[in-house]
Amino acid sequence: MYAIVKKRRQPKAEITTVNTPKISNKQVLVQTKMAAICGTDVHIWDWNEWAQNRMKKIPLTIGHEFTGEVVKVGEDVTNVQAGDIVSAETHIVDGTCYQCRTDRMHICQNLEILGVDTDGVFAEYVVLPERNAWKSPPDLDPAISSIQEPLGNAVQTVLPKDRIEDIAGKNVAVLGCGPIGLMAIAVLDTLGAEKIFATGGGRNKVRMELAKKSGADMVLNAREEGENIVKIIRDSTDGNGVDVALEMSGAPSAVRQAFEILTPGGRVSLFGLFDRPLEFDVNNAVVFKAATIYGISGRRMFQTWYQVRGLLSDSRFRKKIASIVTHRIPIKDIAEGMEAIHSKRAGKVVLEPKWE
Repeated sequence: MYAIVKKRRQPKAEITTVNTPKISNKQVLVQTKMAAICGTDVHIWDWNEWAQNRMKKIPLTIGHEFTGEVVKVGEDVTNVQAGDIVSAETHIVDGTCYQCRTDRMHICQNLEILGVDTDGVFAEYVVLPERNAWKSPPDLDPAISSIQEPLGNAVQTVLPKDRIEDIAGKNVAVLGCGPIGLMAIAVLDTLGAEKIFATGGGRNKVRMELAKKSGADMVLNAREEGENIVKIIRDSTDGNGVDVALEMSGAPSAVRQAFEILTPGGRVSLFGLFDRPLEFDVNNAVVFKAATIYGISGRRMFQTWYQVRGLLSDSRFRKKIASIVTHRIPIKDIAEGMEAIHSKRAGKVVLEPKWE
């Protein structure tokens, strides 16, 4: 079969042929119908410092966001059958460690990630553990179905403890307008946030416009506004600041701003990843402010997936998520998708399984 494989410890990856994988008793074989490029895939493609330190197994088929049709199931598989349309929960867990046995599988001690530690979905076929195959409505747009995994990240960032009342009627800031930040804005709007503030680097005008379409009431260019962002948001909330701040960018300046715009007793969700350790004023930002902080790693298995399913039942929400997909290209042209991302012309890029 065709696959996109990271063969060497250098930039880019190659379209090549590999053996079609075989399944064990508790696995399923899925034919890819649509895949999507994640920021992780961009890091691996670019072979940046994170990828160099993180990737242990090479050669490896990359990619982890997708939807497909189950074509074969193992002898012991009971919950999935051939013909089902599925997406992938990309955290492959052992099921036996302390975290797994205390309802925290998403932070399993022996976690492996599809397309990073095990062969991924940028291929004609992919093998999934039965547990990781999430059944999707067959009539759901494959492009939307393929991005349920990052949508789950957005939902978990917005609702780390399930309480919708933490959002409805509240002022919220989303710092970072990447695809998952845009999804978070759509979630916030659907759940009834009072005012939604979005900040972005400003170089990607496409994403700034998408933030407005997704439901942001005010979109601020961090490059142009700089230090004025804190004053603008405080002035727009009667001096109170926001009840919730979602840091989605991985920019140190955004972390500082998140706590500066946070009202005392507010909550911060940290989703963005940083290149290096941060210097941070814990006393004034957290302790004296009585702030609550959540670190967001993936999605809860499988509470978040059920929340995603519920949100996608809303046609207005589906339309917002669909608008974030700006490019649909053949998977053989993945380099064009990467270039669209690098040149700041893309929201979310999805890949159709056209190999020739």
